[in-house]
Formats: sequence, C-alpha cells, structure tokens
Amino acid sequence: MKIIKMACLALVASASIGTAHAGGMLTNTNQNIAFLRNPAREAAIGIDGIYSNPAGVAFLGQGTHMSLNWQAAFQTRTVYTSSPLLDHTLSGDMKTKRYKGNAQVPFIPSVQVAHNMGKWSFQFGFAISGGGGKCEFDKGLGSFESTVGGLAMLMKEKTKPLGVLGIPGVQSYDMEGYMQGSQYYFGFTLGAAYKVTENLSVYGGVRALYGTATYEASISDIIINGNQHLNHYIDNLSATVSQIPPSMLPPGTAESLAAVSGYKYGVNLKSDQTGFGLAPIIGVDYKLGTFNFAGKYEFRTRMRMKNKSNLETPMMPALASYVDGTKVREDSPALLALGAQWSVKPNMRLNLGYHHFYDKQSKKADDKQELLSGGTNEYLGGFEWDTTDRVTVSLGAQVTRYGLTDEYMSDISFVTNSWSLGFGCKYKVNDNVTLQAAYLKTFYDKYKTANGMNEFTRTNDVIGVGCDIEF
Repeated sequence: MKIIKMACLALVASASIGTAHAGGMLTNTNQNIAFLRNPAREAAIGIDGIYSNPAGVAFLGQGTHMSLNWQAAFQTRTVYTSSPLLDHTLSGDMKTKRYKGNAQVPFIPSVQVAHNMGKWSFQFGFAISGGGGKCEFDKGLGSFESTVGGLAMLMKEKTKPLGVLGIPGVQSYDMEGYMQGSQYYFGFTLGAAYKVTENLSVYGGVRALYGTATYEASISDIIINGNQHLNHYIDNLSATVSQIPPSMLPPGTAESLAAVSGYKYGVNLKSDQTGFGLAPIIGVDYKLGTFNFAGKYEFRTRMRMKNKSNLETPMMPALASYVDGTKVREDSPALLALGAQWSVKPNMRLNLGYHHFYDKQSKKADDKQELLSGGTNEYLGGFEWDTTDRVTVSLGAQVTRYGLTDEYMSDISFVTNSWSLGFGCKYKVNDNVTLQAAYLKTFYDKYKTANGMNEFTRTNDVIGVGCDIEF
C-alpha cells in the first residue's frame, strides 16, 4: 500500500539528517576559532589557513606552527506541518502542528599543524568536516504522524461499511513518534605548500574523509478509537471478519487487512553507517603590495555509506537500499573558495571571501541532488584590528544561499538560507603562545512551501576557544 510505503520511506530517509553548523549542506567550514571571530578567512595568513588558505601558510615564519581548537554548538530545528491527516479525530479538517528537534554538540575538536622549512610548508589538519553531533525529535515528525493519519483514514473508509454487521469502525487514532540521528565526518588533511617567489605560493594536498552515522526512528503505540492498540484492533477485526462469508464483506476488505497487519506493531529503524573517501585539494596565494589574493579548490569526495541495520518491519522495495550490507551514496561536494585581504594599515585588515559548493554534482541516495535548483553560494566579509601588540579583535559575517526547491525540502532533512555573524579576539601571551575566543550566531530564514503545508526554520549558536603555539 502506498501509505505504508510512505511511512517506511520517511523513516529510512532519516539517514540524511545532519548537524552541520556552518558552511554548505554537508561541509563544516568552521574548523578553527579564527573562523568564528571572522568567517572571511580565505585570503588571511595564519595557521588556520591549513583549511581556509593552505597556500598562504607558506608565508608564516620558519619552524613548527600548531593550532588546538574546541567548539560547542547548539541547534534547534523547527517544522510547522499542516495536513488534515494530523487531525486525530479523522474529521478531515486541516490541522497545523509544530515539531522541534534539538541538537547539542558540546565538543567539536580540530587540530592544524604546519612545519615551514625553507620554501616548503608541510601541513596536517584534523577536523570534523561534516555533521558533528546528534539531533533528536522526541515527538517524531509531521511526515510520521500524517502517514499514520493516512493509514487510519484508509481504515476508516474500509471499516465504515462493516458497521451494519456490528463491527466497530475506525473513528480516531493516536501514536508516538521518535527520531534521532547523528553524523560525524572526520577529515584528515595532508598537503604541502611551496613558495615559488616571495609573492607567490602554491599548494597541493589530499583529504581523507571517514564518515560514521547512527539513526533510530520509530512509529509506535498506535491507538485506535482511544482505547485499543492497533495490533489488538486488527487481531479482533480479523477474527470477526473471518467468521463472515466473503460475499457479505465490502470489496477489498480482506486485502486491506492483510496489507496493514504486518505493521500493526509500528515501524522501527535502527541503522549504523560507515564510509570512506579521498579528495585532492589545490590552492594558490599571491601578494600584491598591501593586498593578498588566494584561491582553493577541493574536489568532490566520493562516498558510499555502508548500512549495518535492523529493520523491524516487513521487507518491501522501498527499504531495499537500507537493509544490512547495502551502500548509500553520500558524496561531499566540491568547493571553490576565493578571497582577498587588504591591509589598510599595518594593524588593520579587511577581508572578503566567496564559496561555491557544487551540490548538484554531489551524488546522493536516490539522486536527491537533482531536486536542487543549483549549488550553494556564500559571501563573506570581515575585519581584524590589532588594538595592541598583544590583542586582536575581529568581526565578520557570512551570507549563505542554497539552491532550494519545494521538492527538495522535507521535515527529515532541511536547510534554509541564512546569514551568520561572528566576533571574538585573540591574545598573544608571549612570542610562542596565542589564545583565541569567539562566538558565532546564525540567523535562518523561514522557508514555506508554495502549497503552505510546511514551514522550516532553524537556530544555531557556536562558541569556541583555541590555542596557537609556535616552536
């Protein structure tokens, strides 16, 4: 039955849930505290450049440079869903409900290390390149509840004619829904930059991405007519119907009961996924007077996440891609990053940056990327001011625009256009140690589908501290 297939698809599609908190749909660009205090780091010269401007790291001093970072992120995701199937009395009236998910990620580490020797800069970076936490909807989602409502409505239609036989029909329903998902994409980067001249450097490297994800989703405790669990109702109904000659039953009664009986205990999904991928990275940095220009291109990371799952529901084609041992496509998109920095004064710098994520070329399960209208574009700006020899204050902003469509959006996995504001400072303790602290807040738009059935929005706050060390 189509309604039951929709329920299972809604559950297994929770594999796309993520908690990325800055950057593209699957990419975290906040891999150093320097990003939080000024997101426009594409042409800045610093140890954080191992991610944002790897070619520019070659212009740091000789020796070893290290950055240790800790961040904490706090998110909410809110969906308003409108549907007559959310009315538990099955009256057919439109009803709107709110579903809210919470994600708290108390520990997001990252490490960058570079050893500059002569014209060479040998670099290593570790960060959570995508995902980074757990999101929980303790009441489930509208797609879960409306699916059960559709099933109850179907049963109401099928059981109504049985009233003349003294069999109680379906008049209402209730249920419990739950979904929890977590994703961690651990990125390990190795590369080297080379100073071609005193003004020009180039970079080549590779990032290894290891992905791990866990998901739990369920539709349970389905109650019919306020006092009967669905399994008891179906068992009693089936026992009664079996005593009635088939000629006296409405057409399709037996087939309908057979179709829904396999789901009388609800639907449950427990799944673990793991995957691995590699992608080359190239970069360039060029100095021109008081200006610095830089660019970076990260190639697409081809990923296949292998399922290790326990599906407590009868098998059907809709679940074929999620059974134990199957692989789900989940590429990390290619990224083009461009930036410019202007040193207005020796102690003051202005920054501009641009990102383009090639989301439509990033393969997803069921080719979901084809539903997008285009890739993600981000526009960044900020400034830094060395107020003293030891103190630097920073402020920056990022505007993110996705290629969203109504067909792409779902309550299970969604993003909306946003803009972020970050600020912070760094303090130079001595010639070898610098401390950083920053805060970044993202303001999300509300996305409402053209039919008015769904509205999506999110909140996001990130704090972080870091320590840069030179040897």
